[in-house]
Amino acid sequence: MSVTQEQVEQAFAEIKRGADEILVEEELLDKLKTGRPLKIKAGFDPTAPDLHLGHTVLINKLRQFQQLGHEVIFLIGDFTGMIGDPTGKNATRKPLTQEDVMANAETYKEQVFKILDPEKTTIAFNSQWMEELGAAGMIRLASLSTVARMLERDDFKKRYANEQPIAIHEFMYPLAQGYDSVALECDVELGGTDQRFNLLMGRELQKHYGQQPQTVLMMPLLEGLDGVQKMSKSLGNYIGITEAPGVMYQKILSISDDLMWRYFDLLSFRSIAEINQFKADVDAGTNPRDIKILLAKEIIERFHGKEAAENAQNAAGNIIKEGEVPDGTPEVEVALDGAEQLPISAIINRAGLAMNGAQAKDMLKNGRVKVDWEVVEASCMLGAGRYLIQAGKKKIAYVTIA
Repeated sequence: MSVTQEQVEQAFAEIKRGADEILVEEELLDKLKTGRPLKIKAGFDPTAPDLHLGHTVLINKLRQFQQLGHEVIFLIGDFTGMIGDPTGKNATRKPLTQEDVMANAETYKEQVFKILDPEKTTIAFNSQWMEELGAAGMIRLASLSTVARMLERDDFKKRYANEQPIAIHEFMYPLAQGYDSVALECDVELGGTDQRFNLLMGRELQKHYGQQPQTVLMMPLLEGLDGVQKMSKSLGNYIGITEAPGVMYQKILSISDDLMWRYFDLLSFRSIAEINQFKADVDAGTNPRDIKILLAKEIIERFHGKEAAENAQNAAGNIIKEGEVPDGTPEVEVALDGAEQLPISAIINRAGLAMNGAQAKDMLKNGRVKVDWEVVEASCMLGAGRYLIQAGKKKIAYVTIA
């Protein structure tokens, strides 16, 4: 199919929106000029059953490619998930069991179709070709890189310098991810900026196997509610896409005015022109909260429907009654990070039940924190387990400490 230069430029501008880096831009332009549907891949290891808005940054970009007529492959790393992705970790990640992987994968499929068109999406599992590769094939794959090359990866380099263990199987992860691109003959692979090494490995392996190297499109990591660290369930600064509308509404309105624009850029489906108009309105005196409400309603409608979005404001104002757990109470994970116990102030801060450490201490001082409906003091320490924690009149969550 022939395409005009104007169509190519418009498509490229849409693809580039919000992207941190595209390697190599000229190659992507050449691919777009062919007019053929490109194979676009993004891989997700099913390490947890629920997705949060940080995960959807990539899925939103897949949707853009889909709307431009390209073939989207949502790759579930059921094989690589059992290796354990070492990206950004300072310790060997615990591999998942096959049962964990498949259970989480099923929920992933249900959730991504709230954004992607199921009729235009291919769901793939990398165990299909990785298991066929076999032991001999894995050895041949391992021969295509060196230990020195692997130690160029930032996280491996730091662990090696700090004399922290690096298991041999962790070196296989980038190779396996790169081989996925070979097996699927990908034209473009999407990933976060922390995946740079793995994404470029796909280009190298494709060249080795005689394929045209994929274009790498890296999306920024979405900051969590604190506006500092990337959105993460373990940090408690996340907005889950299956959370209750009232909870989502409350969380989105809690973000800073500056962070709101970051969320618009990476999460909203509104046009750039419309977002720029919002910015102009705020500069002219419009209350940023009014714009934030529009963002909250857009996101809630995407995952819960229009009626839920319209009623979310009322649901967010509900005061928790003693002994009654609200529907949609979020599940939060807080890591012990080697400690046997954590102070309650740190727990409610990490769980997103307080805006910061100072607010956590203030709520504890005023007797506004309950664990399993019992008021606790600042001296309270909690070890591994699952607790129902309430902070103030409106915030409550099941917190799993592990």
